Amino acid sequence: VDAGNGSLVERDALGVYRFHADFHNARDLERALETLAQDPRWSDAVRRDRDAVLEVFEEVFAHHAFTGRSGTMYGFEGLGCIYWHMVAKLLLATQEITLRAADAGQPIEPLASLYHRVRDGLGFAKSPREYGAFPTDPYSHTPLHAGAQQPGMTGQVKEEILTRWGELGVRVEDGCLRFKPVLLRRDEFGARATTFVYHDLQGARQTLDVPAAALAFTLCQVPVVYQLSDREAWIRVHERDRSVSNGTHDRLDARTSRALFERRGTVRRLDVGIPESCILD
Repeated sequence: VDAGNGSLVERDALGVYRFHADFHNARDLERALETLAQDPRWSDAVRRDRDAVLEVFEEVFAHHAFTGRSGTMYGFEGLGCIYWHMVAKLLLATQEITLRAADAGQPIEPLASLYHRVRDGLGFAKSPREYGAFPTDPYSHTPLHAGAQQPGMTGQVKEEILTRWGELGVRVEDGCLRFKPVLLRRDEFGARATTFVYHDLQGARQTLDVPAAALAFTLCQVPVVYQLSDREAWIRVHERDRSVSNGTHDRLDARTSRALFERRGTVRRLDVGIPESCILD
């Protein structure tokens, strides 16, 4: 560290020494040691301390102990569902830190990159061949003779729902809805116009035309359409009586927000302009 070489160990903002964040397991550490040994300045040190460094790595992370919940399995719950739940918890924690940094006006690019790196490891980002099951089915391994047997997977679904709202930038501040995404990728905005299908407050199936460079979702069963904007944020509120009003930048007023929360049916649709500068490439 003193020599400015952070390939093995780095010092964080609090002065704590940590193994390099890119190490997934001891094999990654071994590869880093092999690379370091090619440098004459470090070859003797690597030869002398290699085993000791690997021992410290195992002492810190205790990978050998990850054999299930408290060393045993619950019913049909295996390592897979515990693992995915852990990844989903990591995703949520990373998002919370990223949003906190954004609110403080700090640069978030490195955190956002790490967030999506975690996200890309979850099932919905994988093919059935990679995942070994239907990626969006949390009960894909539930046995025929019983009901849901994988509580770890139900926990994963909870975390993924929370992080999705965070990705969309949906917030409630002082009773007012705010739309401030900082983790949305550009490829989520469709290249072509499409039709969005949803169910309204009465449970009736509805369709909505969504233009290109937009995405749609429902909030309290009211459709929300995000559209890329080359200027500042804006909101357009479509009321039940066909009138249209505009929100202030990225925030709804308390009255409109409450109408949505209480599902009064007075708001038919929200169009929200998202500045391109807020979108990740």
